[in-house]
Amino acid sequence: MIDVQPIRFEEGTAIAVTVRLPKTTLLAVATEKGYIMCGALDVGLLNERLASREIIAGRAVGVKTIQELLDAPLESVTVTAERLGITAGTTGRDAVRKMF
Repeated sequence: MIDVQPIRFEEGTAIAVTVRLPKTTLLAVATEKGYIMCGALDVGLLNERLASREIIAGRAVGVKTIQELLDAPLESVTVTAERLGITAGTTGRDAVRKMF
């Protein structure tokens, strides 16, 4: 099952996506500039093999809901996200706000 819902911030509206798969759930919150995602996100791949794309993204681990993703500190972020001031430890919510 796939659930898509808008999440409003003062800076704009992000889109939250939940994909329920057998034995796992994928979570993401995206703006037009970037996104945060659950532990399935491979930040190393984005930084190394896809570096030319300059993807703005962050990863939170151990989250099971969109609310947890927004509340959790990011475990890792891309180099391009760091340029926006998004670092490991930034909450998902604060990271999304910087992505508008």
